[in-house]
Amino acid sequence: MDTPNEIREFLTTRRARLSPGQVGLPDFGGRRRVPGLRRQEVALVAGMSVEYYTRLERGNAKGVSEAVLEGVSRALQLNGAERAHLYDLVRTVNEGIHPRRRRGPARPQHVRPGVQQLLDAMHDVPAFVQNGRLDIIAANRLARAVFSELYVQPQRPANFGRFVFLDERAPAFYRDWDDAAQQTVALLRTEAGRAPHDRPLSDLVGELSTRSEAFRTLWASHDVREHRTGIKRITHPTVGHLDLSYEAMELSSARELMLIAYTAEPGSPSHDALQLLASWTAEAESTRSTGPREGSVDRAGDLARPPKELL
Repeated sequence: MDTPNEIREFLTTRRARLSPGQVGLPDFGGRRRVPGLRRQEVALVAGMSVEYYTRLERGNAKGVSEAVLEGVSRALQLNGAERAHLYDLVRTVNEGIHPRRRRGPARPQHVRPGVQQLLDAMHDVPAFVQNGRLDIIAANRLARAVFSELYVQPQRPANFGRFVFLDERAPAFYRDWDDAAQQTVALLRTEAGRAPHDRPLSDLVGELSTRSEAFRTLWASHDVREHRTGIKRITHPTVGHLDLSYEAMELSSARELMLIAYTAEPGSPSHDALQLLASWTAEAESTRSTGPREGSVDRAGDLARPPKELL
């Protein structure tokens, strides 16, 4: 990743979305050559010289102080995720001529046995562990059932980025595909700021950029976000609509990994559908030792039709 260019594009897109009135400056009208704030206006609100801000926006972030970054964050009204992203980009520039060693080909990631045991104990809660590249590293049985469409893809580990942008099933799976696509790109952009030398991540971004125009367009927006809590609205191929709330938590033993758990509001149609899916997958699992049958799980994560008696 060309970090100086990333800083330039990030700051340019952030000031383009603001008007003088939004930052407390008078707007005297007239035609503006660029959308949003001018560099002079950002510098004024941030409390620094125009020359200094211009140097920063051009990617020259060597030796930039925390006070300067706080001023720029305040002037551009950055949220928590954006502020952290700016700090990550500046930190990378200040690593000097000897940055952290670029990671080689991806090695299979695993979770500790205790983490997998925790996932498996959550019988009625879809839960999985995900890395910053949006690979599913570990999952319980119900999570594999809920996100069974991801496991149709041949690549392992299953990856949300590839599914959202390269799988024809994704628009039908996500009831608001546009929102899912924006979130996916923002999460990958955030991870790129944290881990600019991660070769598997660079390869994934390159693959998606090459094969998806939608991804290229969203990537150019430089939006970032944190993956903490929210709602997923999906259409499962077997049980239909599911509205699931999720909570994401860092694993203390591996801070680059997140444990994400999903729940449905008790008594809601989504809760009933989730319970049905849990019953089906439990029955399918119990019959695996006796050989394939209708409603069984043929391969880990690949779901066939449910047993007729559960429909």
